[in-house]
Amino acid sequence: MKIAVIHQPQYLPYLGFFHKLNQGDVFVVMDSVQFQRRGIQHRNKIKTNKGEQWLTVPVFHSSGEEERIDEVKIDSELPWSRKHWQTLLTNYSPAPYFEKYAGKLQELLAKKWHHLWELDMALIQWVMEILEIDKPIVYLSSLGVEGSKSELLIDACKAVGADTYLSGSGGKKYMDMSLFEAAGIGIIWQEFNSPSYVQLFPELGFLPNLSILDTLFCCGLETRKFLELN
Repeated sequence: MKIAVIHQPQYLPYLGFFHKLNQGDVFVVMDSVQFQRRGIQHRNKIKTNKGEQWLTVPVFHSSGEEERIDEVKIDSELPWSRKHWQTLLTNYSPAPYFEKYAGKLQELLAKKWHHLWELDMALIQWVMEILEIDKPIVYLSSLGVEGSKSELLIDACKAVGADTYLSGSGGKKYMDMSLFEAAGIGIIWQEFNSPSYVQLFPELGFLPNLSILDTLFCCGLETRKFLELN
């Protein structure tokens, strides 16, 4: 059995994203699908002394037809990376493992990024290395497959030689199971419930599903144990 994880690139995604990658055999990056303006491809949440706060990467808005993720450009005229770093420094510097990861993170954020997907994937691969998630990465745009929803997922699985697709529970809302069955592609549903761990600002209670940075800064390499849960 060869399991494919097929996912859009996200900005500093949450723990469940990496839990999913860890369960698969190959990571197919959906870089050639439509960019979602209100999605988490260019933003994610962290914890501050006032609660959740979004960190958003500013991107140029296309006035024409729908944009693919691999076409989206970052608005580098805005000082977003400095603001993100300062926000992280202000809120996470007391965390036990902040210093362990701060240097490389600051270096990555400070680079001159042009396309959003490049930034997203550089950060994702950095976290994968920390968590020892060693999976081959294939970009959907390189596979020459097209289609919508289920057909696209099936063709991507076939293109990378996978006979099984690992899906989040949200896939049940739009996936056509009969098409997968007819194509001989099995489906496994990710089972992930956000684990509780010691966060900063305990007076606010535990806030689940924040950026992976919250978990790394608070738990360090203990984050790896969460990849095997459920």
